[in-house]
Amino acid sequence: MSNDEVLFEHKGRAGIITLNRPEALNALTLNMVRMIHPQLRAWAEDDGVHHVIIQASGDKAFCAGGDIRALYDWGRAGDDLFLAFYHEEYQLNTYIKRYPKPYIALMSGITMGGGVGVSVHGSHRVATEGLTFAMPETGIGLFPDVGGTYFLPRCPGEIGMYLALTGSRMKVADALYARIATHHVPTDRLADLKDALLEAHDPTAVIVSFAVDPGRPALLEHRETLDRCFSAGSVEEVLSCLDAEESDWAAKLAGGIRSKSPTSTKLAFRQIREGAKLDFEECMRTEFRMVSRIFKAPDFFEGIRAVVIDKDQAPQWQPASLAEVTSELVEAYFSPLDKELTFQEAG
Repeated sequence: MSNDEVLFEHKGRAGIITLNRPEALNALTLNMVRMIHPQLRAWAEDDGVHHVIIQASGDKAFCAGGDIRALYDWGRAGDDLFLAFYHEEYQLNTYIKRYPKPYIALMSGITMGGGVGVSVHGSHRVATEGLTFAMPETGIGLFPDVGGTYFLPRCPGEIGMYLALTGSRMKVADALYARIATHHVPTDRLADLKDALLEAHDPTAVIVSFAVDPGRPALLEHRETLDRCFSAGSVEEVLSCLDAEESDWAAKLAGGIRSKSPTSTKLAFRQIREGAKLDFEECMRTEFRMVSRIFKAPDFFEGIRAVVIDKDQAPQWQPASLAEVTSELVEAYFSPLDKELTFQEAG
């Protein structure tokens, strides 16, 4: 396998992208973003490429997220590369959403954060039984970005709000139920699927021919409670509803929410509610406004310190409680920027 972070191949009727940092769970770097976007543009204009497949090296992860250690270092140094990463990543996410040809993500293993951004906006999201999907950003002082503002509110019921506030992990049956994945193909059939896709004239029909039912979604057991609690009007009301359930499931969720950045939690709540009313580009512009303010606040850097660098799992959030996160503080993250995210480079 090449040492390149991302590999490209045109084989048959398919353009193939392979994320190639298995030792880092294929975490997305700025260099990878800068390689993938122009290649997608080139393939969009190439009549020999009928569809695009994106996959990953190794068996542990499709892509576990962005390269947050690099982001931490850039942010601490005040380096412009911090915001450049998000600006270019969000443009790539937007281009994938717009892509004029079938875009087929083969999602196996850990798929979180930045990995979601290069998969969930594609036309076909094929997940194996090895999928572990989550948007855990509020646990590191961020928010569920890479288009989470758009796709999470469009999950059934309040599943998107549940995912945003709790960072809960989902396996393949729940991912299909939540409309994160479009098809389930077992790992032992994946190689045959890829071979069939190389010459496919109708990739949807080919994928359907390999797809199988993954079984009953675990979320069904709690769907009624989930919708009732996560439809509340504030984070505090969500927690009150969960506390009133007096069940182990609800108590675990409430404890998880309370452990995360209070600022990020309230930002995510506002983000999901607003995103339901916005088109995709408006959602991405909103996320860039938010991350531009995250860059100047303490929680993102404290979260990465606690989870990735020191690994003490004991972040000291500022502010430390939900009550201290005022509506004025939240509003400031959503206000327009002097230099907004632009999209002419995205298409």
